[in-house]
Amino acid sequence: MSTDRTTTPVVEVRGLVNRFGSQTVHDNLDLDILPREVLGVVGGSGTGKSVLLRSIVGLRRPNAGSVKVFGKDLQTLSPQARSEQERRFGVLFQSGALFSSLTVVENIALPLIEHAGLPREDAEHLARMKIALTGLPPGAGDKYPSMLSGGMVKRAALARALALDPDILFLDEPTAGLDPIGAAAFDQLIRTLCDALGLSVFLVTHDLDTLYAICDRVAVLSQKRVLIADTLERVADTRDAWIQDYFHGPRGRAAAYQQPTPAKE
Repeated sequence: MSTDRTTTPVVEVRGLVNRFGSQTVHDNLDLDILPREVLGVVGGSGTGKSVLLRSIVGLRRPNAGSVKVFGKDLQTLSPQARSEQERRFGVLFQSGALFSSLTVVENIALPLIEHAGLPREDAEHLARMKIALTGLPPGAGDKYPSMLSGGMVKRAALARALALDPDILFLDEPTAGLDPIGAAAFDQLIRTLCDALGLSVFLVTHDLDTLYAICDRVAVLSQKRVLIADTLERVADTRDAWIQDYFHGPRGRAAAYQQPTPAKE
């Protein structure tokens, strides 16, 4: 895993509050995302993991608090400046969210046409490069999403998230629905891309194997805020009932056991 990250966060969340009617999901939540790290975000059902993701990328306006990305608060920017900042994000939604009426190439080319203003031919050429980058076979580009397996849909959606060469990837349960072999391959693809392209990754997941395999830090959402954000080892040692059940239950022990012992430097 990468170790040459600076300490200046690329994303700073401070005092975040999110409410839905009388229900408060987040209350005074703080979190940083560091350059070139894979940050795993976990928590029980209803702790607002996906809501936090949506607040950071600007899909939801929080009730209070601030979200700064590369030192700028999206909510205070002009529409043009905000659009330029948002081009630095790549988002992979849980279901893939590909347009069913477009081929894979057309799905990936769309943001290049709409946001980068590229001619269709150039956009589709770049789209095929992104397809290759995510390990899809060349022929997948001419297929519609309904013709692809679940793992291929995930990779196609990842290729679209990478279309505009983002600095930060936001992934919402990227391995959900994949078999163990497919999930492990997708995990390694994310780690490889993070290291090769210098990406920061915000990863919402329930997958313990993913946490152990590729995450530099883990943030635990509990009690309406971030209970702890640290290395997996330190998080797993935290004296909290949910954390202990999650990391030291049968699945947690199995995931930890499967990981290779790091070589001593």
